Parts: sequence; structure tokens; C-alpha cells
Amino acid sequence: MPRWDGIEAFVEVVRLGTFAAAARQLQVSNSHISRQVARLEQQLGLPLLYRTTRKIRLTEAGERYYTHCRQLLDGFRNAETALQALHDHPQGTLRLSSATTFGERFIAPLANDFLCRHPQLDLRLHLTNRQVDIIDEGYDVVIRMGTLQDSSLIARRLCARREYVVGSPAYFTGISQPHSLAELAHHRCLIGSRDQWRFDVEGVHREVRVQGPWQANSGPALLDAALKGLGLAQLPDYYVAPYLASGELLAVLAPFQCRDAGVWAVMPSHRQHSPKVRQFVDFLVDHLPGRLAQATSPA
Repeated sequence: MPRWDGIEAFVEVVRLGTFAAAARQLQVSNSHISRQVARLEQQLGLPLLYRTTRKIRLTEAGERYYTHCRQLLDGFRNAETALQALHDHPQGTLRLSSATTFGERFIAPLANDFLCRHPQLDLRLHLTNRQVDIIDEGYDVVIRMGTLQDSSLIARRLCARREYVVGSPAYFTGISQPHSLAELAHHRCLIGSRDQWRFDVEGVHREVRVQGPWQANSGPALLDAALKGLGLAQLPDYYVAPYLASGELLAVLAPFQCRDAGVWAVMPSHRQHSPKVRQFVDFLVDHLPGRLAQATSPA
């Protein structure tokens, strides 16, 4: 199809938001992408994009064309994946995302171990506490924790994860420990990336919005604040286990503890059968529980 290169360039520009990002994704120059899109518009006789110095947006014709072209491109990639599966070994580039600290501590080392077994595979690992868009940002696998929202994505449970509400003995000097979720309103709550804490109430999952004078999108910073007596924090087991064992932190609200927040590998449905995705997720299922168990065992 003579327009194919232009269609692929157009879809990547819209999906990634800039000509530069599309050029990096397709490993060509910015000017090449610009020429391909301009040629496509000329062939169609309609403008597809409004261009400004800061961003691009779709015309009405561009919105309609993008919807159909993206389906076409996804179908082509599905066909490639189906053929790749015949080889039954991972190849190409594995695009992976995870929360920052969890990724640094557990996912990155395991991903590196996996690449040692499959040196023909390339890795693109992005660590962020932002919830990425798996489809639009082009990831093969994203590691997520907690309760998953319903979607068309495929999720596979990797292991269990417990969350604790903790405070230091210094924080509880002169203030009583909370015994109900309602009492959290009377405590200084240290807030991480989310201002909703997860609990289980009589077997039902519940989220409680908390407020406090301190907030940061960093687990280690949150842990440090809790250890220094600045307030209560909700943190997963692999952060707090050694400090609970040493008595530097005290766990509260045990009857409402979220005992299995879960760690999940989430992937687009059309990529779940790709050898690189299937085998990497299998590798995580086999090895991640042991790594977490080591991190949460008393010293």
C-alpha cells in the first residue's frame, strides 16, 4: 500500500503526541515523519492535524481517519505477533513500566535476570508513580498493585502484598492509637501518591480518604517521615517489615488490614501470547514471590 508509511507515521504522531516522539519510536528523523504525514494529507486531499509550536490536535477528518487507521495498524501488529509466536522464543524489544521504588527494588533486577537468559531481547523499562496508559504509550507489560479496575486489558496475578498503617512510638506519645477507621480523621496522616487508603471491612474492600499536613509521591520519603514520628502512613509489607520487627514502627488498625492488595502484570490483549511477554510474565510468577518473601521476613 503506497500510503502505509504515512499511515504509520500519522498514527504514532497522534498516539505519542509529538512528531519528535513518533520519530524516536519509528527510529527515523523528525523531518521524515513530517514529510510522510504531509504527503498523506496531500494524497487524501484533507488536513488531518492542526499544528502549533507547542502541540498538535486532530481535525474532524483526522479523528475519523485515526480511528480506522489505528485499528488497521493494530491488526497488522497482531498478525506479526501471531507469526512471531511460531518461533516460541522472546525477541524484539520488551517495553515495561512499574512504580518507581517497587520497580527499582524488585522488577528491574528480575528483568535483568530475564535478559541474561535471553540476550537477544532488548529492554525499555520506565519507572514512574504515574498510572501510565498501556495502549497509548505502547507498553507490553505494566506492573500494578492493589485492586484493578475493569477493562479490556489482561491481568495476571503475580503475588500477594499486604499493606500496614504504621506510626512510630514517638508519634503515639500522648496520643492514643486508632481503633476504628473513623478515628483516622483525628490523626496526622502522611499521604503518598494517593489520598485514599485501602482497608478490608468484614471481607469487603473499602477505600478511605485521608487528610494530613504531609504528602510526597515517594515511598522511601513516606517511610522516613513515619519513622521520625510525623504521623501515620499506609505502606506495603516490603517497606515496613524490618521496622515492625525492631519496634521502630507499630502497626495499627489490624482488624481492617488490607491483607492481599495483590501485584499484577497487566498487558494488552493482543500481546499476551507474544513469547517475550508470556515468558517474562511466567518468569515474574516464578521468582517475584520469593524476592518479596525475603524482603518481608524478619532479619
